[in-house]
Amino acid sequence: MGKYINDNRIVLTLDAGGNSMRFSAMKAEEFIVAPIVLPSNANDLDLCLETMVTGFRSVMNLLGNQKPVAISFAFPGPADYPNGIIGGYLPNFPSFRDGVALGPYLNRVFGIPVYINNDGDLFAFGEALSGALPQVNEKLEALGSAKRFHNLIGYTFGTGFGIGCVINGQLNRGDNSCVETYCLPNPHINGVILEDSVAIRAVKRVYAEQSGVQDASLTPKDIFDIAEGTKPGNQKAAVASFEELGHVAGAAMAMSAQLMDGIIVIGGGISASAKYFMPALLEEMRGTVRTLSGDVLQRVQMKVYNLDNESEFAAFAKGDARQIKIYGSEDTVTYDPQKRIGVMLDKIGTSKAISVGAYAFALSQLDA
Repeated sequence: MGKYINDNRIVLTLDAGGNSMRFSAMKAEEFIVAPIVLPSNANDLDLCLETMVTGFRSVMNLLGNQKPVAISFAFPGPADYPNGIIGGYLPNFPSFRDGVALGPYLNRVFGIPVYINNDGDLFAFGEALSGALPQVNEKLEALGSAKRFHNLIGYTFGTGFGIGCVINGQLNRGDNSCVETYCLPNPHINGVILEDSVAIRAVKRVYAEQSGVQDASLTPKDIFDIAEGTKPGNQKAAVASFEELGHVAGAAMAMSAQLMDGIIVIGGGISASAKYFMPALLEEMRGTVRTLSGDVLQRVQMKVYNLDNESEFAAFAKGDARQIKIYGSEDTVTYDPQKRIGVMLDKIGTSKAISVGAYAFALSQLDA
């Protein structure tokens, strides 16, 4: 199903975290060696770069005579991704704050192209090429629908609120490596960034506020279990913490859907709590706005469907298709006036989608 599912080229990959780094290699959109995990040494630039070289060399040793064509991975920003330069305020990698030419450095060491991107971008790219987007189109075809989708907006709910956008198969990295929504105004808290209501810290904060329980050890998984009734706690507050996330995320998605007009896919750790945030998210996207003259409009011009719901997907596939006559003849053409998009959870897993995105991005750049 994936664009590069039969490609035999090998790309070295890296899952870079502030505590540890996982090095591996991918061929035909699948990992071909067990990951090598090393401490990040993120506070010491020399040790951190030495760790990267050691990790990639270790993977290459496992590959034997098989030669990688590129290195491709996600790394936290701020960054000048096209030029492979990382720098600015990076809480997990403080030694990079003054600016590090990471891509050029690794290129000089290994002598192969190096591609670095934002994880939200690579998540969206992976889902667009090998996950949600092709699955949606295959399902539409199976249901006899002529409708096809070519654009995808990917969101990750986790430590932060990430976004990536793929238009007609091309990843939109922007002119400044700055395609973001985390810093948009928060519709619930005036003057505060949106991410403060759509992240792990948001779920924990709202639960503490609603329950009166100040327990920093509680995780979103704990709060989900409380909502499920499988862990003691304030069930009403737990549900409310995910509902607020859904409302604020839905407000952000309503804006991006209008601007980029594509399928929306949600990944990240908190996406496992979708049963509690998705109704609020959809309610927000399906809401209305008005003009000063009093006219009421849909907040999102397109009809919004939950594509993980089979009955909604069937209605999504059906649309409002009809036959209309060509003026001056008895011949007809199919006309479907219903504008529509869908929201769904990721289909290949967030981590896998990011890795596939990194693999596909490298090959697409080499092919170009």
